[in-house]
Amino acid sequence: MPQWFKSKIDPDDTFIQEQLKSTCVIPQHIGIIMDGNGRWAKQKGKSRIEGHIAGVESVRDIVEACAQLGVSYLTLFTFSIENWRRPKLEVSALMKLLINVLRKESSQLRDNNVRLKIIGDLHMIPPDVRKTLEQTIEFTSANSLMTMTIALSYSGKWDITQACQRIAQQAAAGTLDPKAIDEKLFASFLSTASFPDPELLVRTSGEFRISNFMLWQSAYSEIFFSKAYWPDFRRSQLYDAIMEYQHRERRFGQTSEQLQAH
Repeated sequence: MPQWFKSKIDPDDTFIQEQLKSTCVIPQHIGIIMDGNGRWAKQKGKSRIEGHIAGVESVRDIVEACAQLGVSYLTLFTFSIENWRRPKLEVSALMKLLINVLRKESSQLRDNNVRLKIIGDLHMIPPDVRKTLEQTIEFTSANSLMTMTIALSYSGKWDITQACQRIAQQAAAGTLDPKAIDEKLFASFLSTASFPDPELLVRTSGEFRISNFMLWQSAYSEIFFSKAYWPDFRRSQLYDAIMEYQHRERRFGQTSEQLQAH
């Protein structure tokens, strides 16, 4: 097992993972709104960028745990379109941190069979960041164990808007019959068209909202809110989220009796 995944096997952790997997109800796709880096830093008398740096270790631990559990897709809400309004110094530091992390971790992603993808308005991302992202995406493109998607310069409203624009362009050009537009076709124009909707959506930091993240895709996602700030969020909290997910009844508009009849 490559070193990026746990080289020291924790018996308790292995036991918990086996218990979770024994139910055969591991979410295929988990989306996480990573929130609370700044408040974590303020609480500890540190700078906001130190909070973002601390959050990197949480990313590493959660990616490892998801891959070990058999999660096929993990989407991390890293930076929203609205976040461009933050102080320029913080935004610049965040972009530099992203470049450094990608360069440092790309070999580990490849060696552990994790593929990187990106969703968001890439036109807003600085050229050097885009270049590093594209290089890492290409470097890991053959991997198949798990797809880790970074939602960067992303918003759910942007995603729906760009899908509408592309559909309208094709309809105006006569290459798409408006009568053919249904939910399945619309979803194929979203930035997430290549992977399934998330069954489980996790939000950290004690906030109770989804903050413009995968609005269309999360229509039937189970949502788990954690009080932990992102730098304190580790696999134990992820296991709590999955365990609660496993105990929820997903009815999709049907009644409990209808589900039991099947």
